[in-house]
Amino acid sequence: MTDESYDKGQKLMKQMFGEVAERIARETTDFTQPLSDYATRTCFGDVWQRSGLDNKTRSMLTLAMLTALGQQNQIKVHVAGAISNGVTKEEIREILVHSIIYCGLPRAVDAFGAANEVLANLKKE
Repeated sequence: MTDESYDKGQKLMKQMFGEVAERIARETTDFTQPLSDYATRTCFGDVWQRSGLDNKTRSMLTLAMLTALGQQNQIKVHVAGAISNGVTKEEIREILVHSIIYCGLPRAVDAFGAANEVLANLKKE
């Protein structure tokens, strides 16, 4: 039996995150398998597949929400995914500038640091 949502989620994750998605799959253990399956199926196989927003917009919203939540590790992952989804470096910067007002300076500073690290690494590649 195939799981269409899971398969679609895996495909999108590989498209957006490349090596990071492959590393996550390799590092998944019996203990973390339920979390990995849920994220793949529900987040990327169902929600990200909905027709109401394109993936560029979803990436932009995700970066804003992760900034609001102070989730620097996830910001790093999603900056790379946003670039894959067509979000430009300038758009990422403007999302983070906008977040200064609504999320606060400390969260924006952390988000800028996380995003800058990823963008610098992408430039080297």
